[in-house]
Amino acid sequence: MDCSYFDAGVCRSCTLMGVPYAEQLEGKERLARDLLAPFGDAVWLPAVASAESGYRNKAKMVIGGTIEAPTIGILDEAGRGVDLRECGICAPGIRAALPVLARFVARQRLEPYRVPERRGELKFVLVTESPDGELMVRFVARSEQTVARVRAGLGWLQAELPQARVVTVNLQPEHKAVVEGDTDVVLTRESALSMRLGDVSLRLRPQSFFQTNTDVARELYAQVAAWVDDVSPASVWDLYCGVGGFALHVAAPGRRVVGVETSREAVRSARASAAAAGLPQVAFRAGDATAFALNAATAPELVIVNPPRRGIGADLAGWLEGSGAPSVVYSSCNPKSLAHDLARMPSYRVRAGRVLDMFPQTGHMEVAVLLERVA
Repeated sequence: MDCSYFDAGVCRSCTLMGVPYAEQLEGKERLARDLLAPFGDAVWLPAVASAESGYRNKAKMVIGGTIEAPTIGILDEAGRGVDLRECGICAPGIRAALPVLARFVARQRLEPYRVPERRGELKFVLVTESPDGELMVRFVARSEQTVARVRAGLGWLQAELPQARVVTVNLQPEHKAVVEGDTDVVLTRESALSMRLGDVSLRLRPQSFFQTNTDVARELYAQVAAWVDDVSPASVWDLYCGVGGFALHVAAPGRRVVGVETSREAVRSARASAAAAGLPQVAFRAGDATAFALNAATAPELVIVNPPRRGIGADLAGWLEGSGAPSVVYSSCNPKSLAHDLARMPSYRVRAGRVLDMFPQTGHMEVAVLLERVA
C-alpha cells in the first residue's frame, strides 16, 4: 500500500507503510511465536491476513483548522490541524463520509478546539461503519452549545449522509488526553449500530468497544468459538467482554455463559443482542473483571479474557493460576503483555495459537491462544 500522507511526512502513524505486506505478516507471526515459545509447544495455526487498505471500520479524527476551513485528521507538533480525509486505511464508506462531515462543521459553524490556546468547541469526530454500510457519527465537544448546533443541522446531515443511522454529541469539557467524556446526547431515533457478523449481530452503542477490523474480527470470533467447542465446557466467563462478541459466539445449548465489562453502555448493548438472539443462558454483568473473579464462589470450566494493551495484570493472573479452571482463551492486542501474564500462570501451557492481523501497516497485531492447565 502506498500513502501520499506518509510519503510527504505529514502522518507517520502507520509505521510499516511501504513494507511489503507479506513481510509485515511474517514479522508479526515470528514475534508472537518467539515471545510465547517459553510457555508451551503450541500448535500455531496460519496467520489471518487482512486487506492491506480500507480495513478500519472506525476513524477517530481530530477537528482542526478554522470554522470556514476545518481540517479532519490529526494535529501536528505545533497543535495545528493536518487534514487526512483521504486516509487509505479507513473503510471506503468512512472516507466518503469525511468530506461531508467537514462541510457540516463549516455549515453549522462548529468552532474547532485549539489545543495550544485551550479555546474552541469541537474536538473530534468519531465515525464507525457497520458491515452493512451504516454509520455511527459522534461529535466530541466541550459543551452543550454544540448539541444545539448539531441538532439544528441534523436534517441536512442525514440528507447528505443518509447512511448515518446514529448521530450523537459526546461532551468532554476537560483539557486532557482523554478523547471522550461520560455523556453522549443521542440525536437520532436509533441509538445503536447493528454489527452483523454471520449468524451473530452485535448492537454497538456509543462508548462501546468493538474491534476496528470487521473481517478479521469475524475470523477471531470464529476461531475462539471453535476452540471453545473443542473443549466443550459447561460454563464460560467472558471477561472484558465489550459488547459481548465472544460470549454470544460461544453460546450453545446447555452452556452457561457470563460476560463482564466495566462499560455499562457496552453491557446494555450485549444484553440487547442476547435478547434479540434468544439466548437466555447468556448473562452480562457491569463491573471490573478482576473484582468479579476474586469475589466469585467458584470458577467456570473455561475463561475467555480480552484485556486492553496492559494485559490482565498480576491480580487476575494470580486468581486464574489458583482457580482450577481447566482452560483459558486469551485474546491479546499486545503479545508482550500476554507473555508477562503467562509468566504469572505457570500451571497453564499454550496449546494452540494464532496471529490475526487487525492492524496492517502498523506493528500492532491480535494474538489469540488456547491455554490448558497441566499442573
